[in-house]
Amino acid sequence: MTLLRHGAAAWGLVGALLLLPSVAVFQSAGAAQVLAWQPGLWASEPWRAWSAVWVHLSRLHLLVNLAGGLLVVALGIAARVPPRAAVAWAMAWPLTQLGLLLMPELLRYGGLSGVLHAGVSIVAVVLLRADAASRRLGLAIAAVLAFKLLSETPWRGPLAHPAGWDIAVAPLAHSTGALAGAVLAWAMLRRR
Repeated sequence: MTLLRHGAAAWGLVGALLLLPSVAVFQSAGAAQVLAWQPGLWASEPWRAWSAVWVHLSRLHLLVNLAGGLLVVALGIAARVPPRAAVAWAMAWPLTQLGLLLMPELLRYGGLSGVLHAGVSIVAVVLLRADAASRRLGLAIAAVLAFKLLSETPWRGPLAHPAGWDIAVAPLAHSTGALAGAVLAWAMLRRR
């Protein structure tokens, strides 16, 4: 039982590290210039692989990502993720942005959505490795996530312009996040 509490605390901590600085950065004029992901700067300014999640290009972008982040944190806690799942989520954080190097024409990126997709895929893996009822839920989450990622057609180009959004969306970030999260979760949870 203690390990489960540690897992929830660790998962919540990673969530807090993702969400809380986003609010502060949004209030800070000029922060996006030094924190946003830019593929040409990844080697000379490696912190951008972490800091890009805190950059939001509009109030709507920030609010939707904060709401999504709270849902992912709640999902992980409800799924009783172990501490290793939280470590996988923390490790997926920079890998999500580094995966964007696959599409160098994406010149700038900011936001939580890629890393939030990593969190969802990690929870799905945790559930797939549990009892039968949890496995069914994990399979449902994985199927919905896969459908969402494929429907976004990340191979078509760096940006999509969904109706109702005041910014462009980078579908590849969702895919790289989900893939990084799933691979890391399988690797971390295999070891006992």
